[in-house]
Amino acid sequence: MRAQTEAIMSPSKDLHDLPPWWKKIDQNPDWQEFSFIGLAIAYGLIATVALVQLLRIQRRVPEYGWTTQKVFHLLNAFVCALRCIVFAMRERVQHLHPLAAQAVLLDLPGLLFFSTYTLLVLFWAEIYHQARSLPTGALRPTFIAFNTVVYAIQISLWVYTGMHGAAAQSHDYQLARAASCIFLAVVSVAAAGGFLLYGGRLFIMLRRFPIESRGRRKKLREVGCVTAICATCFAVRALIVAWSALDRKDADLDVLNHPLLNIVYYASVELVPSALVLYILRKLPPRRSTQGYQQIPVR
Repeated sequence: MRAQTEAIMSPSKDLHDLPPWWKKIDQNPDWQEFSFIGLAIAYGLIATVALVQLLRIQRRVPEYGWTTQKVFHLLNAFVCALRCIVFAMRERVQHLHPLAAQAVLLDLPGLLFFSTYTLLVLFWAEIYHQARSLPTGALRPTFIAFNTVVYAIQISLWVYTGMHGAAAQSHDYQLARAASCIFLAVVSVAAAGGFLLYGGRLFIMLRRFPIESRGRRKKLREVGCVTAICATCFAVRALIVAWSALDRKDADLDVLNHPLLNIVYYASVELVPSALVLYILRKLPPRRSTQGYQQIPVR
């Protein structure tokens, strides 16, 4: 069984055939240092934008409680702030012990990112079910149960890492990290499928809506763009982390000497999608209006 596991984790020769210029960048100490500083700055900017937007929404509609829109921006700010701190202290995190603590700091923001954006799927599912006069009572329990299972499995992987991962190069630690990557890939595929399912349903429903209006066209573009962006980013995340699970030498995202891969990965699956979605969803809710902005409380 151990031999089979090592065979799976051992990359083929083709996966090692990275371009020479890529390897040269990976070996450059300046790239290794400043790439993570750049990522920390970028995440800090996104966190600031999300927090400012949350404050603007609160000032506009203080009479509402914690709506889905507010929770989304709060989680967005928290995820990006956490990533900012981790990347700003990336070298210290790399040498952090126990290794389970390092794994938590590297994995937790990705899970929170998943929960943040699948909250949009839940919101769209509730709108779609209400518009179709379908029952909505099971949607939130399903969302909570699915997230609970995801976090429970990931916590079990962290516990395994803490119990068996004595060294970063040990077989047990590498096995746990590969398992975490495969699990994140599966979760990302599920998130992409959720966006395609309910984003696509809502988009089609809006297109078939009989009344033509400027608001309908804007909402149609909003749903279509957010669906395309989020489904793509989670699909790309699934591909890259699956590659990382199979090729721990050249595609390991948890090391300092892969700066270019880290820039490509985090920019394509979190930074750029977050910036685009925040821009698309920048419109504030109408002041003191119960139409067009219905509170969906988070319980």
